[in-house]
This record gives sequence, structure tokens and C-alpha cells, in this order.
Amino acid sequence: MKTIKIFLVLLITSTIAFTSCREEKTTPEDKIEEALEEVKTNIKESSEELSDDVQDALEDVEDEIKEVKEEAKKDK
Repeated sequence: MKTIKIFLVLLITSTIAFTSCREEKTTPEDKIEEALEEVKTNIKESSEELSDDVQDALEDVEDEIKEVKEEAKKDK
């Protein structure tokens, strides 16, 4: 009886050890979903940077327009 209990404990322990260390197989659908999430994240980060760049460019244009108007007033 004691040997059966020891055998069962060793069997359960080895089963847990081998199943917990193995890699999970990913399906092509999982890989596609992961890739889409990465692309979405990259687009979001890039769009925020581009938005800032566009905003800076608009501010520069507005400043140039103001300067031209001021120079036009001085020339009159």
C-alpha cells in the first residue's frame, strides 16, 4: 500500500513537472491576432507623434503669417 502511494505521488509530480514546462502551441489565428495588436499599438504611437509634428508645423505657419502681416503693416 505504501509503495502504491509513493508511486502515485511520483507519477503526479512528474506529470506536473513535464506539463508545466512545455510550450503552448499557438494557432495561426493567435499569431495573426498578436500581430494585429502589435500593428495597432505601433500605429497609435506613430499617430500621436505625427499629430504632434503636424501641430508644430501649423504653429510655425501661423507664426510666419503673423510676421508677414506685421512686416506688411510696417511697410505701409
